[in-house]
Amino acid sequence: MSMQDFSSFARRLADQAGEIARHYFRQELAIDIKADNSPVTRADREIEQCLRSQISIERPDDGIFGEEYGEKVGRDSATWVIDPIDGTKSFITGLPLFGTLIGLLRGGVPVAGMIAVPVLDERWEAENGEARLNGRPCRTSRCRTVAEACLYTTSPDSFAGPDLATFAGLASGVRLQRFGGDCYAYGLLASGHIDLVVEAGLQPYDYLPIVPIVIAAGGCMTDWQGRPLTLRSDGRVVASASADLHAEAVRKLAAAR
Repeated sequence: MSMQDFSSFARRLADQAGEIARHYFRQELAIDIKADNSPVTRADREIEQCLRSQISIERPDDGIFGEEYGEKVGRDSATWVIDPIDGTKSFITGLPLFGTLIGLLRGGVPVAGMIAVPVLDERWEAENGEARLNGRPCRTSRCRTVAEACLYTTSPDSFAGPDLATFAGLASGVRLQRFGGDCYAYGLLASGHIDLVVEAGLQPYDYLPIVPIVIAAGGCMTDWQGRPLTLRSDGRVVASASADLHAEAVRKLAAAR
């Protein structure tokens, strides 16, 4: 699959996901609690089933790794990574900042991705080293230092044990700190509105589709030690607007541990 083919296919997948999400959004909906204490709804499951079905039809040799239905090993080196609703807590409380994440890995390396935010009709995508928001190129900010940075994280509740103190050690030195956003925060970073996102407790489907977008927009995205993110990363993620900012953030995270 060429990168152009990825974009065309991912857009069609996002169209279908968005239709389902909008149908259920702000409607009465049963909420189940999974083993990891996170919520899941019929919308999450229906979106993933739909996307998996389309991928299996059009790309039968490709693998699939999704939040709700696990991994299907493919015969090719390509694997699709899906988060049907990134931000289910936002979704069930009526906040429109949730999105569907669609990523493509080759040999385990993220090479293309999409953040589709259906209620706001915004889509960030990256392929061939170019990041776009709704078809127009986007770039990260010019922020180079932690002291100048606007920092987002989804929730301080995501940091368990010593991770909370580590995060606080970095956050205490930024210009501005805000909470919320889930995948939307990474879109804001790719468009230059914020400068730094730090998270913990993530799963591969939460971050792998986002990596190509942040990098193509001019930023950096790794684990807290500065290592590339993979299917086996520990869920601690830092995304930055520039290489200088990223290097400083990683140093500060290490110093605070």
